[in-house]
Amino acid sequence: MSSPLIPSALDARTQAFPVLTAAQIARIRPLGKLRPAAAGDILFKPDDTNVPFFVLLSGNMEIVQPSLAGERMVATHGPGGFTGEMTMISGHRCLVLGRVTEPGEFVELTPDAFRSLVGKDAELSEITMRAFILRRLALISSGEGNVILMGSLHSAQTLRLREFLSRNGHPYTYIDLDTDKTSQDLLDRFRVTLDDIPIVVCNARSVLRNPSIRELAECLGFNSTIDESQVRDLIIVGAGPSGLAAAVYAASEGLDVLLIESCSPGGQAGSSSKIENYLGFPMGVSGQELAARAIAQAEKFGARMMIAHSVDRLGCTKRPYKLVLDNGNVLAARSIVISTGAQYNKPRIDGIEKFEGQGIYYGATFMEAQLCEKEELIVVGGGNSAGQAAVFLSQTASKVHMLVRSHQLSDTMSRYLVRRIEENPAIELHYKTEVVAIEGDSHLERITWLDKSSGEKSVHDIRHVFIMAGASPRTAWLKGCLAMDDKGFILTGRDLDAVKPTAPGELTPALNAADGNPAWPLDRRPQMLETSLPGVFAVGDVRAGNVKRVAAAVGEGAIAISLVHRTLAEL
Repeated sequence: MSSPLIPSALDARTQAFPVLTAAQIARIRPLGKLRPAAAGDILFKPDDTNVPFFVLLSGNMEIVQPSLAGERMVATHGPGGFTGEMTMISGHRCLVLGRVTEPGEFVELTPDAFRSLVGKDAELSEITMRAFILRRLALISSGEGNVILMGSLHSAQTLRLREFLSRNGHPYTYIDLDTDKTSQDLLDRFRVTLDDIPIVVCNARSVLRNPSIRELAECLGFNSTIDESQVRDLIIVGAGPSGLAAAVYAASEGLDVLLIESCSPGGQAGSSSKIENYLGFPMGVSGQELAARAIAQAEKFGARMMIAHSVDRLGCTKRPYKLVLDNGNVLAARSIVISTGAQYNKPRIDGIEKFEGQGIYYGATFMEAQLCEKEELIVVGGGNSAGQAAVFLSQTASKVHMLVRSHQLSDTMSRYLVRRIEENPAIELHYKTEVVAIEGDSHLERITWLDKSSGEKSVHDIRHVFIMAGASPRTAWLKGCLAMDDKGFILTGRDLDAVKPTAPGELTPALNAADGNPAWPLDRRPQMLETSLPGVFAVGDVRAGNVKRVAAAVGEGAIAISLVHRTLAEL
């Protein structure tokens, strides 16, 4: 007779739903209150905010998710179990319903009390954070979210919404209207037509027809718990690697931090399929995974994140500084870190906007790779991002043509990537070559490229082009407030020495007659990453003279926080 199987502590299911010991529960009880629970009690439901954290002393409960077809079981908890997943950390609305199935006693902690617990107790912080992350991953992998996205692989907006949800780690159910024969019943039920695609159903009740990213974020309540009237120690604009690092270090050091991201965390790095030269990840790490871990860290320490909003204007005449959002709302901060990064330059090709998301892409993730499986495609660019994309896409494409403007790769690309590309039979390099024309009806169908060495133009029936060449900073909203170079990158530290000074003690930016740039207004010298506006810092790809490496961006984000502390001490 064989012995019964005992779940391993290393088993993913055990780590996602661990049973706390009596000693661990004893450390939790003083922070909460004892709550008797009767069978049938609903402790939380989808769309709730500020959901408490529950630990079961006795009794049982079930976690279910309401759907159009009824309820689906997610998990069950018994004595020693605890509730919650990543919404407990992020402050977003709840995704599931918690129902007591057997009466018992629970310990109930408010969200603030729970954050205090994970901040003070390292062991319980590790147990709960690991469980929350694994529970969220389980929801994502099984498509058990509070969102149903009905769309088409041939729809650019469908691709944008799927990328937004995926890169923000939000679970959703995707229904492909091109292949799902039963989807017409759903369309008829909500009285929508094919012209409304993509269609999003939020919380099994709200129906959005071809929504924008901001409309989807509002439907999901991503920003519903953020107090916009609060004057914060620090606002970070942009959630690329540098901004995320700044958020982690600022929040962990006790600053009141708000991070603003216009679309998806991770920046350009977030769309990288695999980063292999980042310290501590010998097997490589995807940009999305790196960003997700950083967000979890920042939110664990208390940082808040505003999603799907951008800053239109900076009010820079006095402190606290005012940031005017795209919806007209105004936020106030004593200090600011700008990490808005840079965006890939669009080639000057007639009609390119028509095919964006329909054959023209600016990122190479698993989602885009699905669209061009077993087809020929083009990657434009000679930097690390282009190289990583070419290697990744070559795993599923029949052929990858890599078009590089210069005569070699090594000027801008890491050596390990150069070797990998040159030795890959599925990648064909074309030096001193660029796309000059594109054609197609509703989707890209063919392209023309020019070989500058020979002057020869050639036409190719290729339906997918990935553009990762050149970069322009996202700094238009800062003109008149900060000193920039001739390409729009923000000047910081010693680079400001060439800017003509103004009267000592004058905070209002004065214009340098030579170049129109605001000058440094204080007696002291600007700090290393400080802009021409005291207390405002620039990090990552948006900064003039930046080193285009993820590790360098993370380092700048961390360094900036030590400088923020100094400038806050001046107030």
